[in-house]
Amino acid sequence: MAATPPSSGSSSDNRFAWQVQPLAAKWVKRALNSLIERSLPLHQLSEQMLLVTGTRMVDWIDHLVLDATRSSALVDELESVGYERDRSRSRAVLRHLQGMFPPILVEEVDEACESVAIRCDAAETALAVLPTVLDLPVVDSAAIVGPRGGMFRRVVLDISHGVALLLVERHGYDGFDGMEHSAEQLDAAVRHLDAFRHRERHFETLENGFDDAQRLIRAAIAEIGADWACDLFFVAEREYWMARNQAGQVQYGRQNQLGLGWANHDHHTFRSSRAAFPHLIATLELMGFRCRERFYAGREAGWGAQVLEQPQARITIFADVDLSPEEVAGDFAHGTLPERRELGTVGLWCALHGEAFLQAGMHHLECQFDFAAARDQLAATGVASMAPFTDFDYLRQAFTIGEMWRVDPKRIDQLVAEGSISTDEADRFRRDGAVGSHLEILERNDGYKGFNQTGISEIIARTDPRRLADARA
Repeated sequence: MAATPPSSGSSSDNRFAWQVQPLAAKWVKRALNSLIERSLPLHQLSEQMLLVTGTRMVDWIDHLVLDATRSSALVDELESVGYERDRSRSRAVLRHLQGMFPPILVEEVDEACESVAIRCDAAETALAVLPTVLDLPVVDSAAIVGPRGGMFRRVVLDISHGVALLLVERHGYDGFDGMEHSAEQLDAAVRHLDAFRHRERHFETLENGFDDAQRLIRAAIAEIGADWACDLFFVAEREYWMARNQAGQVQYGRQNQLGLGWANHDHHTFRSSRAAFPHLIATLELMGFRCRERFYAGREAGWGAQVLEQPQARITIFADVDLSPEEVAGDFAHGTLPERRELGTVGLWCALHGEAFLQAGMHHLECQFDFAAARDQLAATGVASMAPFTDFDYLRQAFTIGEMWRVDPKRIDQLVAEGSISTDEADRFRRDGAVGSHLEILERNDGYKGFNQTGISEIIARTDPRRLADARA
């Protein structure tokens, strides 16, 4: 076990030298427990999250509302544990910029309540099941504040002893005061989500594929803005990934027993060929993503990744690509990566299945869990996981066993002709297919926001289609 995590990534920018934040983690635990102790429905929901979905309530919290007087002891400690006032807000909103913690709203709540707000994908879905699960009175969907399909919606599920349990649905908005939308904008959001869901993914050239995706994205941005468009785009990406991943289908069903959907997602991973990588980065930046740390595991690892984040949509991307030792230390996200004959793990995956952004879909979706509970519960349903590739106190990670996908024989023939795979490997890919996608089970503690360089390099190697083909043989 490593007591102190290494800096995550290669960037010299100190903003991305993520470290554990134990003081803030203890504060959040105390604040949440103080509210759970006064609310039986909150306590029951916390238990159901663990038993039914293998997740922890802390990973579903959208925000907490504390009363400046009643919780003054907690409020007085906020700055000392690393929270800072968000000066862009008129309300007293505090955020922790160095760790993964919920925003805190400090208010004089008077006759209102302190609150725990839980994220969900769709308020109606959660509202349809949670009252029954928690033995609460039915709440009519008319009580939801915010229009259906809008960027921000909230509803009070219960009020007990001065604590409100809220459900919050977000689509590219990180505020708390609600949003006004025209009927035209709401109609446009439905149209663009449908366009993202049904976009063409098979093209003769990479350029045509990314150009078409950017055309759809630009059209959405013109009508509803980049943040909303980004959120809807990734709704569609998760659906496409899930359609090809049984582990994802099983876990999504488990989480929807509480009506929560994928609102506990941590990051989305795209594998990219070298030729497609600049197009991928440019398309993500079009949607408002900002490059965070550059990630690699040493000169001989053979791959690298650019981490990107869209702060308004709360989406993080891990973009993988094969890299040579000379390229890993530079800004490989911008500019052209020259073609090369040798294919690493990432390049071979793309050559077998296509680009993750196009026909293949994401390599994996990662969500936040109680690590042991999720793995045990999924195993009981028949979904096994690989050995953990990270097992620290502050970060635990494991893939589910990969989905085996059929490979187009034309792709296999081309790889043989190029000398990228042997004839034996080609025969195995034709017969058995090749590993495709995974669900990643992750647990973060002490607010750690980074990634494990050594562990990820190991799992990249362990998921190489050639290595898995040999193991199956």
